Amino acid sequence: MYRVKKWLALLLLSSLIFTLGCWSSKEIEDLSVYAGLALDVGERPKVERDLERQGANYNKKNLITATIQIVPIKSFERQEKSKEKQLLKYSNLRLTGDSVFEIMRQYSTRRERPVIGHHLKVIVVSTKLAQQQKMDQLMDFVLRDNDIRPSCRVFFSKERAYDTFISNQPEEVPAFRINSMINNSFRTNKVMKEVNLTRIDGLIHSKQSFLLQNIVSSKGEIEFSGAGIIKGDSSKWIGDLNQENVESLSWIQGTGQGGVIKSYNWRNEIITYEIKSMKSKMTAKLQGDDISFHVAIESDGRLIENWDTEENPSKLTYLKETEKVFEKRLTTMIDHVMEKMQSKYKVDVAGFGKSLAIKYPHKWKKVKDNWDEVFSQVPVTFEIKLKITDFGSSTK
Repeated sequence: MYRVKKWLALLLLSSLIFTLGCWSSKEIEDLSVYAGLALDVGERPKVERDLERQGANYNKKNLITATIQIVPIKSFERQEKSKEKQLLKYSNLRLTGDSVFEIMRQYSTRRERPVIGHHLKVIVVSTKLAQQQKMDQLMDFVLRDNDIRPSCRVFFSKERAYDTFISNQPEEVPAFRINSMINNSFRTNKVMKEVNLTRIDGLIHSKQSFLLQNIVSSKGEIEFSGAGIIKGDSSKWIGDLNQENVESLSWIQGTGQGGVIKSYNWRNEIITYEIKSMKSKMTAKLQGDDISFHVAIESDGRLIENWDTEENPSKLTYLKETEKVFEKRLTTMIDHVMEKMQSKYKVDVAGFGKSLAIKYPHKWKKVKDNWDEVFSQVPVTFEIKLKITDFGSSTK
């Protein structure tokens, strides 16, 4: 019994040794945690130009201006513990160069605490920069860095990416706001499914064309607005899809969790369909050497808004007629995005290639290296069935 107690005491003492902490750990008070990274075309801020005139320069090309959004330690503290009211809960630090990693190290010449990316939430890239530089080059450092989590989300900015890191609400951190806004996809299919570093790594290396959600900004306000297109073979931005196009893609892929279809009935009155469910079945077909696709879309929804006071929404005949109106509207929306994909940009960003690869892998091997061009000539047909299951709590 004595020996058992002795071993138990030794075991408890050893556990205390291992729970004292990591030998290589650093206190958070000694670090600068950055939550956002914005990448723009190289444009040195005035303060950077002033410092360089005084000798604070090194061998570089001014290709990229990188902004990190640093979250001060005080923003992590509980409000009741803070004696001073903060004007801002974040600070933005900008530097210009031609190597993202070198810029990261250069921040150490401007701050007393080293910056760390363990809590990096979002990366915003300006479309102007992505038009000039390849995405695989811009993302190379962040994909290699072990400090940055692969769950970090990537976005495009229509104007300066830096502007998306400015808020007119002092109590919020813009990088956190952007990161949380993606969760609104259950309310509207204008918000895309997230693209994180894990996914973008696979897309870049497979040379697939893909989309990133666009952010537009004005005076501290931001909005998700469509998506930017990265061409697979060039790895550069080539154009945009608008909000309606993003909605249409969610129907083709069957990924939408919520949203609306607004249209006008035969009296030109507003009617609105609320999506309760949607599903899509994409079928690849191969006849001889010819590829085609058929997409069957089904949805249940609610007539949530009806401006036509001359009609009674509870009538079955009226519901059937409005279903046809919504189906026609959705058909038009899908035609628009298909025209952009197949004619204007010649890219497959809807997953048709994946469907072909699963069903006809031997054919996919022949066309995958030139799939975007092949897809631009492939016929695609659609079958759309929308069903109104109810008309809300009132018919008035």
